[in-house]
Amino acid sequence: MKKTALCLLTFLLIMSCKEEQKTRKEITIDYPKTETVDTVTNYFGTEIKDPYRWLEEDRSAETEAWVKAQNKTTFGYLEAIPFREELKARLEKLWNYEKIGAPFKEGDYTYFYKNNGLQNQYVIYRYKTGEAPETATIFLDPNTFKEDGTISLGGLSFSKDGKTLAYSISEGGSDWRKILIMNAETKAIIGDTIIDVKFSGMSWYKNEGFYYSSYDKPKGSELSAKTDQHKVYYHKLGTSQKDDDIIYGNTPEEKHRYISGSVTEDNRYLLISPRSSTSGNKLYIKDLTQPNSKFIEIMGDTDSNTYVIENVGTTLYLVTNREAPNQKIVTVDASNPTPDQWKDFIPETENVLSPSTAGGYFFAEYMVDAVSKVMQYDYTGKLVRDVELPGLGSVGGFSAKKEEKELYYSFTNYVTPGNIYNYDIEKGTSELYRKPAIDFNPEDYESNQVFYTSKDGTKVPMIITHKKGIVLNGQNPTILYGYGGFNVSLTPGFSITNAVWMEQGGIYAVPNLRGGGEYGRAWHDAGTQLKKQNVFDDFIAAAEYLIDKKYTSSAYLAISGGSNGGLLVGATMTQRPDLMKVALPAVGVLDMLRYHTFTAGAGWAYDYGTAEDSKEMFDYLKGYSPVHNVKAGVHYPATLITTGDHDDRVVPAHSFKFAAELQSKQTGNNPTLIRIETDAGHGAGTPVSKTIEQAADIFGFTLYNMGFDVLPTKIETFKD
Repeated sequence: MKKTALCLLTFLLIMSCKEEQKTRKEITIDYPKTETVDTVTNYFGTEIKDPYRWLEEDRSAETEAWVKAQNKTTFGYLEAIPFREELKARLEKLWNYEKIGAPFKEGDYTYFYKNNGLQNQYVIYRYKTGEAPETATIFLDPNTFKEDGTISLGGLSFSKDGKTLAYSISEGGSDWRKILIMNAETKAIIGDTIIDVKFSGMSWYKNEGFYYSSYDKPKGSELSAKTDQHKVYYHKLGTSQKDDDIIYGNTPEEKHRYISGSVTEDNRYLLISPRSSTSGNKLYIKDLTQPNSKFIEIMGDTDSNTYVIENVGTTLYLVTNREAPNQKIVTVDASNPTPDQWKDFIPETENVLSPSTAGGYFFAEYMVDAVSKVMQYDYTGKLVRDVELPGLGSVGGFSAKKEEKELYYSFTNYVTPGNIYNYDIEKGTSELYRKPAIDFNPEDYESNQVFYTSKDGTKVPMIITHKKGIVLNGQNPTILYGYGGFNVSLTPGFSITNAVWMEQGGIYAVPNLRGGGEYGRAWHDAGTQLKKQNVFDDFIAAAEYLIDKKYTSSAYLAISGGSNGGLLVGATMTQRPDLMKVALPAVGVLDMLRYHTFTAGAGWAYDYGTAEDSKEMFDYLKGYSPVHNVKAGVHYPATLITTGDHDDRVVPAHSFKFAAELQSKQTGNNPTLIRIETDAGHGAGTPVSKTIEQAADIFGFTLYNMGFDVLPTKIETFKD
């Protein structure tokens, strides 16, 4: 009798859910009106209208009012989604576990990052090296910088003796940083605060001072004005920033958009690496042991990516993709370091090399179909061992100072939260150091790599992750995530937000598109400039594979990506609006005719080209630029654009203009909304609270527009 009653209750609950689906009341949207202007730009004889150019004025009262109106509309919609708060609650619950980073040693102390669970920013702890980790105390707490967590910690750099710390902070997510200097013993802030720093590390020379990089502060909006002449400075402790010496980059006739300065571990050499774009660099070296020494050229062109990873006396070890698309390590003497003098140390292989050093050894990490493999070499170039890893996935952290006997590395994949291992450098043995106590069971999920065929016949890998036992019936909610650019490799890694998505029966699929770095320079170049369409074709083919194999269907497919991945989503949804139900472009590069006029955007020309290069390049960019390819009368997918009002890398005007175009031309009832996070930038340093809220909104929007009025897990519970 009890069994019959339970079956009847289950039946009634399922029917109730189905009835809700039939009678759902659509959320009404009253879009704000976006004014148009008569701005026209002539490119090689073609006039291009830009009716929303005024939205580029990111600090104007008119743009501010538009942002407020759009957010009011968007959040009105999101708040009406019936399970939004349930998603947020689950995200908070799953997020709320202790997260601890790998320890690292500086001076007399061992440091590590820790988050108790829902803290907006990670806290830095330390203990005396040799004492128990349980004795650790708080060293630096970024949560105290500002109550809402919108001032975040950027980078850390200790002096050689570990007694002084330079650290950078970002306000509201901006790429413009400040550098503060702290006495690491007393934790007191000392000396001058360095301001107006952008795209910079901090590299110490002994204990005396450090090198950093920045631009002259632009006129106009610091969030969108163009920055194209990077400079390297040296700050000596105890002096004012205004007295900092310009070391490199002060010649107006030779501008470089990015320049880094770094000191070798033995304090002997200063290395300067100027770049005009995000790919390719020159390289110069200066002997700091010789007073008034001059820079010596290692490489005077930008035809390759080359850097010094190590030196032993005057012998330099360089990592390069010059005549080696998958990278190799070469040696050369610092007195005559030009490429014709290079000798192979670790030769190029068929897999992409990403090396590091620790404890007097080289660790060669190779990417084999986007999965890590690590080999250990000595300083003669002899292979010591293949490092045995915990499984198939991604590792990070095979680095330490030369005198260290151990190192700590992380291991993760799409179903394995990041574990930390202790590695004995001499013995080559790994021990589990820390495993997170998270309410997620990897055994309930599976992650499989497939290879599919793109439009031109190229084989492309994709990793598909989901609950075990899913039915391939074309009805699984699926997020297809991609990037495909700037030599960036998408390797397997655990994500709390993705775990919540998969808990709901969702599939998470990540293809390794051309334009990325998974197969070296050739793979990257195959997705750049006049070959950029290859990236979109690869992504479209991934979606078609998932549909053909019944993982999902167009009605249950969402496409997602950020930054260059936002461009990917924008181009795909305008080229194939029929292919997906939901589009999620985040902080995207969406106006391809003007991207290079903002901040450091011109540095992306290696990947994109610019509309000013040639008529051919202009026509090509115009052919896929999302802002310029929204057409009236087309049924576009439900779209939630996300951006930050302080994003000064990919300025929010890209997203503003795309939203305005979609809202003015969309046909049908699919919503086209923009969610603009305030006091937020391109993503780095975003407070945990904001990350959770945004994830709940994105997942809620996605599932609701796939037709769900209750969370999929509830339906599954009823069935069970």
